Amino acid sequence: MTKLFIKYISIILTIYLLSFVSHTIYIGSTQALLIMGLVLLAVNFLLKPILLLITLPASLLTFGLFSFIVNAWTIMIADYFVTDFSMGGFINSLLAAFIIVIIHHMLKDMNKGSI
Repeated sequence: MTKLFIKYISIILTIYLLSFVSHTIYIGSTQALLIMGLVLLAVNFLLKPILLLITLPASLLTFGLFSFIVNAWTIMIADYFVTDFSMGGFINSLLAAFIIVIIHHMLKDMNKGSI
């Protein structure tokens, strides 16, 4: 599996599982979930490096933990562009950012073991 596909699967899986835990996350259809994954990948590819550069001083002061805030912002930006989908605010986006990183690393480690 490629790195991009692993990231896409981790995004979709995290948002889907969080929709069961938090009732403020609304997924109107499977298509909206898949589009959200694609839009979030595009936002991460295009805007995240710029946001990380702008917030570099805060990230250095917090030893890199501010990058989770940037990840939550990218989720909120992607949420704005996808209709029939709602993350329900900053706290849900921050929680999703934490879990996406965890699931992404688990899937990446599983992929390394299969080669």
